[in-house]
Amino acid sequence: MTLANAARSRKPGNHPALILMTDEHRLADPAPLMEMLPPGTGVWLRHYDAPEREALARRLMVIVRRRRLVLVVAGADWRLAARVGAAGVHLPEAVARSVSLAGLRLWLGHGRVLSVAAHSRSGLARAARLGADCALLSPVFPTASHPGAVTIGAARFALWARRAGLPVVALGGVNEASARGLRFAAGLAAIGGFQRR
Repeated sequence: MTLANAARSRKPGNHPALILMTDEHRLADPAPLMEMLPPGTGVWLRHYDAPEREALARRLMVIVRRRRLVLVVAGADWRLAARVGAAGVHLPEAVARSVSLAGLRLWLGHGRVLSVAAHSRSGLARAARLGADCALLSPVFPTASHPGAVTIGAARFALWARRAGLPVVALGGVNEASARGLRFAAGLAAIGGFQRR
């Protein structure tokens, strides 16, 4: 079973069931991996500190259109997402606590995706109050992105996701094997889970 196969059984809302999270340290150039993703897969562009972030987003949009993927730009700069033709915005949890959503809501009103990062039940509640299409809850399992971080675990993930009031996507240590234990996950998001083929 591949991660893509595990995602097929998920019931997403207005978001992809399978999401590649870019990472400027672990996946400096996501383009080659994107060429192998099945149509409909989401690509959440983080690369927050990339000096040419807009140029990178535009280059990735060429692949997104050709491969029929879904690009969502992470961070508070929804205008960047609008300029490159992205499908939506992903707000890190700290940004979701402080960002003004007025202009963002206007842009999102056209069927675009709003996802919000959450690392706790209060983060999930905030995402629901913001009207997010989904929350990415992490870290579910041990992950190379945050070594030593306290993990949520499959049982707590299921409990929190069931009570969240919005679709919850699992992130953090998600791969083909760990995906099997993720009940109530509306989707699967990963970095390394895609790289181990």
